[in-house]
Amino acid sequence: MNERPLAAEAERLMGLPSTDWLVRPVAPIDEAGASAVLATRFGVRGTVRDLGSQQDRNYGVRGAAGEYVLKVANPATQTAELRSQCDAVEHLARALPGLRLPRARPGTDGDVVQPFLVDGAALSCRLLDFVPGEPIMDSRYLAPAVVARLGELAGQIAAALADFTAPETDRFRPWDLRNALEVIETLAPHWPDRTRADRVLRAARTAHALVEPHAKDLPVQFVHGDITDNNVVCETARDGRRMPVGVIDFGDLGTGWTVAELAVTCTSVLHHHGSGPASVLPAVRAFDAVRPLADGEVAALWPLVVLRAAVMVVSGQYDVLQDPGNGYASAALDREWAMFESAVSVPAEVMTAQLRETLGRPQPPVAVVATHRMLPDLPDDVPALDLSAQSDDLHTGRWLEADAEAAQASGLAAARTRHGEFRLTRTTIDTAQAPATCALGVDLHLAEPLEVHAPWAGTLTRHADGTLDLRGEGPVLWLHGVDSPAASGPVVAGQPLGTVAERDGRHTLGLQLSTLADRNPPRFATPDLAAGWLAVSPDPTLLITGRDPLEPSADGDLLARRDRAFAAVQEHYYDDPPRIERGWRHHLVDAQGRGYLDMLNNVTVLGHGHPALSDAVHRQWRRLNTNSRFHYGSVVELSERLTALLPEELDTVFLVNSGSEAVDLALRLAWATTGRQDTVAVEEAYHGWTYASDAVSTSIADNPNALSSRPSWVHTVAAPNSYRGRRRGAEARRYGPEAAARITELAEQGHPPAAFIGEPFYGNAGGIPLPDGYLRQVYDATRAVGGLCIADEVQVGYGRLGTHFWGFEQQGVVPDIVTVAKAMGNGHPLGAVITRREIADAYRTQGYFFSSAGGSPVSSVVGLTVLDVLRDERLQDNALEVGGYLRQRLEELAARHPLIGAVHGSGLYLGVEFVRDRQTLEPATEETAAICDRLRELGVIVQPTSDRQCVLKIKPPMCLTRHSADVFAAALDDVLTNGW
Repeated sequence: MNERPLAAEAERLMGLPSTDWLVRPVAPIDEAGASAVLATRFGVRGTVRDLGSQQDRNYGVRGAAGEYVLKVANPATQTAELRSQCDAVEHLARALPGLRLPRARPGTDGDVVQPFLVDGAALSCRLLDFVPGEPIMDSRYLAPAVVARLGELAGQIAAALADFTAPETDRFRPWDLRNALEVIETLAPHWPDRTRADRVLRAARTAHALVEPHAKDLPVQFVHGDITDNNVVCETARDGRRMPVGVIDFGDLGTGWTVAELAVTCTSVLHHHGSGPASVLPAVRAFDAVRPLADGEVAALWPLVVLRAAVMVVSGQYDVLQDPGNGYASAALDREWAMFESAVSVPAEVMTAQLRETLGRPQPPVAVVATHRMLPDLPDDVPALDLSAQSDDLHTGRWLEADAEAAQASGLAAARTRHGEFRLTRTTIDTAQAPATCALGVDLHLAEPLEVHAPWAGTLTRHADGTLDLRGEGPVLWLHGVDSPAASGPVVAGQPLGTVAERDGRHTLGLQLSTLADRNPPRFATPDLAAGWLAVSPDPTLLITGRDPLEPSADGDLLARRDRAFAAVQEHYYDDPPRIERGWRHHLVDAQGRGYLDMLNNVTVLGHGHPALSDAVHRQWRRLNTNSRFHYGSVVELSERLTALLPEELDTVFLVNSGSEAVDLALRLAWATTGRQDTVAVEEAYHGWTYASDAVSTSIADNPNALSSRPSWVHTVAAPNSYRGRRRGAEARRYGPEAAARITELAEQGHPPAAFIGEPFYGNAGGIPLPDGYLRQVYDATRAVGGLCIADEVQVGYGRLGTHFWGFEQQGVVPDIVTVAKAMGNGHPLGAVITRREIADAYRTQGYFFSSAGGSPVSSVVGLTVLDVLRDERLQDNALEVGGYLRQRLEELAARHPLIGAVHGSGLYLGVEFVRDRQTLEPATEETAAICDRLRELGVIVQPTSDRQCVLKIKPPMCLTRHSADVFAAALDDVLTNGW
């Protein structure tokens, strides 16, 4: 578009000379010309490269004394403004000495602003310190911690500039949000895309109207005006996240609303991968903690975000029209539109309410007053359905059925749902985005139709889809499911509106109140914005029952209560853990109805909530539960089933209640049999928390002092890690002979081991198979000195490896003692020790053995049912097939993402090891933790393992499907591609 008509239109619309603010781009200056300016005006020589810019011209300079940025100002910027920018930087350098800033270097005459001529045009330039660091404007994902740091930085700069003064300029500043509507109304008409232009205009005018009542009370000061992802520099933290440490580009410095500083920062977050309006909340919290926001500022904040996004969109389009060759401006168009789309995706009133909730200043609830009962024939005491994640009736996956809600009301004359409830029935699984689960209205389920009456006088509107809305003096009432003969128009209180419509043999009325007069509100909200939507969606229950409901309130203090009453050493996953209240197969659901793919729970081998197991426990508990000193059938049958799964000589069973107890007992059996205590354990292993099992646990991830605090009777051999251990690749074959030699050496030194204990598949390191022949060599050496061999199958046994039921089978050996737990009870406290008869009998020398819960009737039935389901549902075969498929998908990711050093494991016992360098194998420990956090946001539960905590522990329930394996692989690919 030609510049002249645009300028004329600006004058017509605003009465302002176009050159005052419709900024024309600086004429290009080639690098030779920039070098000449650099030498003559600043006495600096070096290499120069064009950095690109929207309206100024920026050049990177590398000279003998350091790196700089030569900044050529747009002619529209006055010299006084350039000096103010330099003064503001110096002011901040004093107030925030740790902040990296672009301080100006004086020219040859001592002035920081230097004039020069290009083709007869007078320009000004400055030489600024290059601020080292990396930008974050590439639209990759921004973690909440990074967003919070952006908000904190904006708050710190706003607070520091509060007492900064400088001469005011009379130049119209288009980036000052006080001028936003004028800028938008001037530029939008010249945008060729009329549909988008009109949409931006409507949104801007609505946002401006929301700011206007607060405008005169909003604090004004000097602001940076552009603290965005594009204008911060970052250092990469240990976890791989770029954390802001400096600020550049003070070109928009000037007076403005203080809250506009935050609005600008928030807007810049909205184009990043996976972001949405709720993504800005950490920035708002952090800003408020540094520079508290007044109520009026909170009310104006989101409308200002909309205005900022709108200004960026129209000005970006204008810049491209004026300077089509400006690749910098053209490249920004898509992300600027993404910011606008996100900003207007939620009503400003909703976001304001959400911001208030986030800052601990919730809006008071809207009062609901009805002058007439809507359903006069409905009794007051209508029961409320429980559709939450804790519902007793939505078991065994019933919540996934399409008619789950109606089914819960079946057989009742009337039943209602709860306002504000996070409905399990709205949960989705295997999805990266959290579903809309929070009910913003209520539903009334009826066995017979009832007549619906207007609760107040107002205007009724009938919509094409059959929905009705009634507008009176208060909130708008929306009705769904009414067979109404009534025409649109005025109604009086108590006037019949129709009857509740029938659908599939039931009559369901949907009611919703909304303070938003300009739209049909959604019926459900996502958890991240639920508080905001509920603030504009009052509870309509009173309209149908005649009284306010006494509903249970959400326990937002549960984690604090846990910390007070539950020993802190019993840690929880995640710093801010989801409240998990439901499980089904290989999925978990939190209290807000967010579904997660469970890639972690090797305990629940059958999956969560298996009906065969719950039914069996229910039947047995009604019949009998006692201890194994009594004589009953199930303890015998379970013992026989276990021995039938093992080599013939392992014929005797002890039943216990945990893996720790199983390992402890196994060690005591070895000590009793051999008459000695020395024990050989593998480094980097975990076996339990009792005295004996902890003594042979050598993993420093579980106990940082594991190796130095071992009792003298514990001796270790090197971890047989073929990937990163002392012997790697083909050299790993030496682990076995070296461990055998160590056992022989101990015997020669007068410490013949009573036992060697180890996992037959190196589980704690992330699922690394032992070198071929390792256990045979170690077992032979142990037995040669009179010791026993213990196979700890607690994690790897029960078919999880896919190829074999027991891990030791892979090595072609038979241990003397096998320990098993975890999978054995599918989450029920159950474990076992299986050994030879003579070893079991040797325990008599120590007294007798008894475990109160081990082998109880209920525990035995649990163990039997787990074995039945493993067999009947062919879960070992599933582990082999799906696990093999998943490993293939993970290896494909490894080929594309260098952070993946290796994929370990077999079946559904897998590990993905992250390294910073594939040559040095430096563990990516902090990155792994951050990746787990991001995967949780995408609906996947997984955690780190190994002594270096750099391996994703992939041990899902063995009912995992290929589809869910694909979901996990896609989520991991997303994180590794777009950041964490």
